[in-house]
Amino acid sequence: MSASTDDRSVFPALAVPPPAARWPDLRVNLGTAATWLGGHVLRTALALILPVLVWGLWWVTADRQWLPEQILPSPAFVWESFTIVWDSGELFTQVQHSARRVAWSLLLGGGSGLILGFGLGLSATLRAYLLPTFRALTQIPVLGWIPLLIIFVGIEEALKLWAISLAVLLPVTLTTLDSITAIPRAHMEVGRVFAFSRWQTITRIMLPAAVPGLFSAVRQGVMQAWLTVIFVELLASSEGLGFFMAYSRSLGQIDLVIVSMFVIGAIGLGIDAVLRLLESRLLGWRRSAY
Repeated sequence: MSASTDDRSVFPALAVPPPAARWPDLRVNLGTAATWLGGHVLRTALALILPVLVWGLWWVTADRQWLPEQILPSPAFVWESFTIVWDSGELFTQVQHSARRVAWSLLLGGGSGLILGFGLGLSATLRAYLLPTFRALTQIPVLGWIPLLIIFVGIEEALKLWAISLAVLLPVTLTTLDSITAIPRAHMEVGRVFAFSRWQTITRIMLPAAVPGLFSAVRQGVMQAWLTVIFVELLASSEGLGFFMAYSRSLGQIDLVIVSMFVIGAIGLGIDAVLRLLESRLLGWRRSAY
């Protein structure tokens, strides 16, 4: 006697899974988005409190003439001055001069710092001979090198490049050294187990492990170069943002001095934001690996 497949007493109906939802749970996604947006808005609002208070105090002081306009021009006058130098192209030209010096100094000082830091990290003998002296030299500020550099290279463009390169070299070297020496010993043992050569150990173990530290060294070098180029141009230069600020001060144009300050700060924030974005993109694999 055969049974039909339609006989539910013999062949009970299989549990049919519910159809997959075509759309994600909108409530969860909207809740997550709202939480993120609310936190972002709150952080932005808190960060803007102090700038808004400073701007308000500046505007009230200028409007009520608590200080003469020659000492503290109004925000509207500063903005008008900014539009004038921007439209004329003078401001962009000065930024180009400063950026060129930063680029060359990063190539010279930053490249030398990475190589020297790697050498110190790989060789205990080199650290024994050079590191104590190098750490002592880091205690000398850039201003302390200026008189000696003037004697050897003069006061032309070479002075600025040497001074900025020295300011970049020191932190990049030490940060690179720290990133190499901080590599866990267990990672090095893996190379010994697999009988890696010296070159394989460097390229397959040390470099990937030291990437965050190396990126931190580059960030420090870039920011140090940007700060130092303004300082050097204030002392001895005929072009660049630092020169533009010093020249405007000598003419009593405080509005252009304030414009220069805002431009320097805005470019510095922009550089830091770009470097942070690059870091998050390039080093995202490390966060996803844990």
